Amino acid sequence: MLVTIKQAPGGIGGTITAPPSKSMAHRAVLCSALAEGASHIKNLEFSKDISATLSAAGQLCAKVRTGADRAVVEGLGSFLPVSAPVDCCESGSTLRFLIPIASLTGQKVTFVGRGRLMERPQTVYEKLYQEQSLRFEQSPAGLTVEGTLKSGEYELAGNVSSQFISGLLFALPLLDGDSTLHLIPPVESRSYIDMTRAVQAAFGVTSRWLDGNTLALPGRQHYRPCDYDVEGDYSQAAFPAVLGAVCGGVTVTGLSPDTLQGDAVILDILRRCGAQFTREGDTVTFAKAPLHGVDIDLADCPDLGPVLMVLGLLCEGTTVIRNAKRLRLKESDRIAAMEAELRACGGVLESEGGTITVHGCAEHLHAPEGILHGHNDHRVVMSLAVLSAAAGLPLTVDDAEAIQKSWPNFFAAIRPLGVEVEYA
Repeated sequence: MLVTIKQAPGGIGGTITAPPSKSMAHRAVLCSALAEGASHIKNLEFSKDISATLSAAGQLCAKVRTGADRAVVEGLGSFLPVSAPVDCCESGSTLRFLIPIASLTGQKVTFVGRGRLMERPQTVYEKLYQEQSLRFEQSPAGLTVEGTLKSGEYELAGNVSSQFISGLLFALPLLDGDSTLHLIPPVESRSYIDMTRAVQAAFGVTSRWLDGNTLALPGRQHYRPCDYDVEGDYSQAAFPAVLGAVCGGVTVTGLSPDTLQGDAVILDILRRCGAQFTREGDTVTFAKAPLHGVDIDLADCPDLGPVLMVLGLLCEGTTVIRNAKRLRLKESDRIAAMEAELRACGGVLESEGGTITVHGCAEHLHAPEGILHGHNDHRVVMSLAVLSAAAGLPLTVDDAEAIQKSWPNFFAAIRPLGVEVEYA
């Protein structure tokens, strides 16, 4: 799908509500599916990723009923026969969270996906499964596991995706014995680990940090049904927040000030860049202000990478984004994808490994003659939309349907901010 995005004649300004947190929703759905009884999950956005997790829950251990913005997930208290592959679509969270859970079923379970999902590395799990003599087979066609994980001592690198750690957090407390996760420092994305633990606690399953690198997971626990209200998503709010920081006049609502989301750091990053905003409860309002480049550590907030590259072009001076290597293993190689598309618009930036250097060049940006590529990546598409609106560049972008993965209503949501969107 092609879209043409441009700033409306009246300029940028308006109010937008952050969509529900995809990260929190994944976790709430799985905890409710593992409970016995009905849980009511409110404030849901039925993106492709969340729909994949809901579908998988219904296939493995729950009855699922959905409404306009909510779901009732009734955990059955036992696992269903798994006769067909579990389709994770393109959701890395769905796949990595479910692999250890599948090992509780006592069955052979095969996962399938789309796009680059089956190419994304799963070596952390593969090593653990091999150590316990369990079946773990991955190919471009799918990933199959068989056998039950054992409770006990686990050691894994702390600088891998936190999705592996969260997957073990979901499953190990249900085993008969206690387990301990030893994370080899540095521990990155710690906020995502604590998000998992917080949602689990709401459903009655607990764990604790013994020190900065060691998690104790008591066994013989049980998830309990819970009514859960999903908070707004700072990862997605980063797109209108960057737009507001550059242009002013934008208000973002639905952002809990007490969040555990690591991507809430977007407000601190924007403040360091010189952004002017006020906060009242869950509402943040931006005023126009001159922005300057800063040094950014992406270790705990990798999803912010693409839109921060856009921000860097619109700041004075140089922006350096460090610890961004994991961006190369997402739905696309997000570093290469954003470099290609931003350069097509006159952007000046370069990367080496996991470090990206972006040179402020707002006055030299221009609309390319051709079409920009969305690389089948929702965050690339949304970041290019922010570039178009903030810099006043009419841009045509392909693969625009990729937004369905995380924020299906993105284009409709940004229109009231003074962004025109035309579908080809």
